[in-house]
Amino acid sequence: MKVLAINGSPNKDGNTWHALNMVGEELKNNGIDFEILHIGNKHIHGCLGCKKCAEHKDEKCSIKKDDLNKWLQMAKAADGLLIGSPVYYSGIAGTLKSFLDRLFYVSGSNGNLFRHKVGAAVIAVRRTGGSSTLDALNHYFTVTEMLIPGSSYWNIIHGRTSGEVEQDSEGKQALRVLAKNMAWLLKMKEATKDIITPPLQEKKEMMSFIR
Repeated sequence: MKVLAINGSPNKDGNTWHALNMVGEELKNNGIDFEILHIGNKHIHGCLGCKKCAEHKDEKCSIKKDDLNKWLQMAKAADGLLIGSPVYYSGIAGTLKSFLDRLFYVSGSNGNLFRHKVGAAVIAVRRTGGSSTLDALNHYFTVTEMLIPGSSYWNIIHGRTSGEVEQDSEGKQALRVLAKNMAWLLKMKEATKDIITPPLQEKKEMMSFIR
């Protein structure tokens, strides 16, 4: 089993990276493979709303100026996704938001490729805005029927300069517990895949409130 972590910070080795690694080390201790994909420093365009991915059903975004189509296949192959974001203006970092909008739109338009994968988010923040950012990231998981592990507190860790998050003992514990629960959930899924039949996927109903 493998978890793919997405580093949405422009800083490759900043506090978001430290936070992801805290979860990753515990996952590896529990026998789960772990890899970090750094996209926060890339030039990633936002979704154009062209719906070509839904039209062609080829698991590809029409924008070819970045590697999102390759990253999508990496995410599809993983058993779990871990998304890490810094906080600048009480929300998801801009590049990461563009990445996620396209990644999840293509996935959803091609049969919901991430359905029933295990998903979690971690937030690195100096002071405030962590909760709103965590809530926003969780929206991607819930709308795609992903499974979200809990923790002893919200998955937020505090620090300003790179590495300061190592001093946040409560934050470190929250991420450590998150990792243990994520590993447990992944193992339960694997152990029961031939015993418990997952619910059938329903065709999505689209309702317009405009008359």
